[in-house]
Amino acid sequence: MKNRIYFFLLILCFCTSCSTTKKLTGDETLYVGVKKIEIETPKKLKLENRQKSAITSPLSYPPNNPLISPYYRTPFPIGLWVYNWNIKKEKGLKWWLYRQLAKKPVLLSDVQPDLRLKMVENNLKDYGFFEIRHSYEIIPRKHNPRKAKISYRVELPEPYRLNTVALWGWPPAMDTILHNSMPYSLLKPGNQYDVNEMEQERQRLTSLLRNLGYYYFQSDYIEFLADTTQHPRKVDLRIGIKQGVPDAAFRPYRIENVEISLSGSANEGTRDTLVKEGIQLDYIPPQTLKDKFIVNAVQLRPGQLYSAWRQNRTQVNLVQLGVFKYANLSIRPTDTITSGKLDFKIDAVYALPIETEVEVDVSSKSNNLLGPGLTLSLSNRNIFRRAETFSLKLTGAYEWQIGGTKNTNDKGLINSYELGLNLNLSIPRLSPRFMKTNADRQERTNFQIGTDFLNRHSYFRMISFWGNASYDFFSSRRNHHSLIPFKLTYTHLLRTSHEFDSTLNNNPAIALSFRNQFIPSMSYTYTFDRAATYRNPNRLFWQTSLTQAGNILSGVEYLVGKKGSGKKIFGNVYSQFLKLTSEIIKYRQVSDNSLVAVRFMGGIGYAYGNTKVMPYSEQFYIGGANSIRAFRIRSIGPGSYHPQNQSVTAYLDQTGDIKLEADIGYRFKIAGRLYGALFMDAGNVWLLRKEKERPGGEFRLKGLWKEIALGTGVGLRYDITYIVIRADLGIALHAPYDTGKNGYFNIRNYGFKDGLVLNLAIGYPF
Repeated sequence: MKNRIYFFLLILCFCTSCSTTKKLTGDETLYVGVKKIEIETPKKLKLENRQKSAITSPLSYPPNNPLISPYYRTPFPIGLWVYNWNIKKEKGLKWWLYRQLAKKPVLLSDVQPDLRLKMVENNLKDYGFFEIRHSYEIIPRKHNPRKAKISYRVELPEPYRLNTVALWGWPPAMDTILHNSMPYSLLKPGNQYDVNEMEQERQRLTSLLRNLGYYYFQSDYIEFLADTTQHPRKVDLRIGIKQGVPDAAFRPYRIENVEISLSGSANEGTRDTLVKEGIQLDYIPPQTLKDKFIVNAVQLRPGQLYSAWRQNRTQVNLVQLGVFKYANLSIRPTDTITSGKLDFKIDAVYALPIETEVEVDVSSKSNNLLGPGLTLSLSNRNIFRRAETFSLKLTGAYEWQIGGTKNTNDKGLINSYELGLNLNLSIPRLSPRFMKTNADRQERTNFQIGTDFLNRHSYFRMISFWGNASYDFFSSRRNHHSLIPFKLTYTHLLRTSHEFDSTLNNNPAIALSFRNQFIPSMSYTYTFDRAATYRNPNRLFWQTSLTQAGNILSGVEYLVGKKGSGKKIFGNVYSQFLKLTSEIIKYRQVSDNSLVAVRFMGGIGYAYGNTKVMPYSEQFYIGGANSIRAFRIRSIGPGSYHPQNQSVTAYLDQTGDIKLEADIGYRFKIAGRLYGALFMDAGNVWLLRKEKERPGGEFRLKGLWKEIALGTGVGLRYDITYIVIRADLGIALHAPYDTGKNGYFNIRNYGFKDGLVLNLAIGYPF
């Protein structure tokens, strides 16, 4: 072992002795990054992230081998070392390595700091900062003056602000429309002058006019006239219309004819036409899709004012029906541009009714299971001529646990697999009568039945059957609702191991959660997702779900005279519980290449009436790649409980009825597609009822903070566009159970490796 260390140190000394400035000539200086970027602002002025980026982005020129660009470099500039080799022959291994690895040095002359500060100056004019002061300083290295960093300083004056905002030179009809919309304008007196907000206002006004009939109006017809001479650091802004705009742009247009031409079906023959709600359909009989579904998808009607929103919505609706390969929409004036009328024609081509799909993937689950999966799908579009989609899916997955215990007897970490069959019927806009509305809610109703077979080697084999009906819709762009009025699940243990049975015998509560049972449930999930925008680049996500099981069935049985617990259906006890979960995630952008993500989540489940314990699949657990990353899956909780006997089935005890978790992470770009992260996680699970088999597991406010597990760590992410490969190294700081070590930081490290947990996963944890 010592020889290996000496050899490594020898290689390290050899590499670090290589010069990175050997081939520099004359007064050339190697640029090694930015020392600092100092931004001085007026008092009480707080720069937004996009304004900071306007300064830092041009100045953040990366040096060779950047680690955190542009400030830090990796300690091993291999590309520069190789570049400085003496190459005498352009052949052989050394020449091949040179071509593959050599990186040309980045010089101070390449950076051009004067030009970059000019770019900053121009960028800041878009935000109302004029006559800024700036400077830079070249800082040579003490031990090697041929290497140098650059420090920048930018001093901002008070920004120009809007004094008045007025419409100017618009025709009376258009002026009235725009004037009535000005309370919703993005440009308000007192706001900081911002060219980007002016562009957004241009788009807003254009959309408003185009949705009220002005088909030929374009956004570049609008101009802004800014007067800065009347008041110091004040802008009088006029929103006008350019010279030379064609007359057609000032005229509202109405829809004269709407024609839909359907093709691509298997039918051949003479085409037929019919007119429904003023829309003409041209097709080959018999019609593949019922007429009313096509007509309902089209938002355009003869006699209406032209609306760009209705046009776009029509194309989206036709595509969302799922039966068309594409739907092209063309518009032309009825006779001449001056007629004020438009004809619409939609050419819709049917897709093939039968579609097959094979999907191979690698899944990473919250229980640290990683492995390949295969999905075979067969779909039949428009099976009943109502735009329904019937699909059959066969799934299979083989998994092993990443970073599991090193106990050689723990064979349960490998040879786990799942098989599943799922039948799904998806129907657009099938909703209860009391929920009918004319609003565009992107509704979809799904009916599903399926079965899953789960094998956990050395643990158990379980089969489950389930069926549900769900209704999903968007009430607005940010608000999504999912209602499952009925779901029935049946779980059945086929085989168990001796150790698994021993665990169940020693813990009656766990045994109850694993018994054969029916779970009749209904649930509602609300999701709010405010995506990042120019004005607010900080995304906010909130999801809350409420599930109840067995209550309706129990109420019916109560009415017919069946009372008490232990009631059964089909010879099996059914579960009865309430469960509430909620999660809120906030993403705050720090710069163009970094952000802070914060997550708070919690849940509570209460079993009562017919059963006293929730099914095992409904209980909460914590730890693992997507939770508290410094602890392995189900290795902490409930509360301060910790199993004394670390058998292969010990993890079964570590679930609860209550869960609290908080996570914060700083994500930043390192180079190219490689990103880094610093994170901290905290949380635990608890029981609602006291159990003698799991002492300390019940939820108590007293001493709660000591029962919150805490961990930190660092991570790497490699983004290959369609997936993100993630590695997180977790470092435990506080365990909620007695470790034998006093104080809050009670983790006992028996060796450097033993205090670390490596999590490999696909995708971000949140």
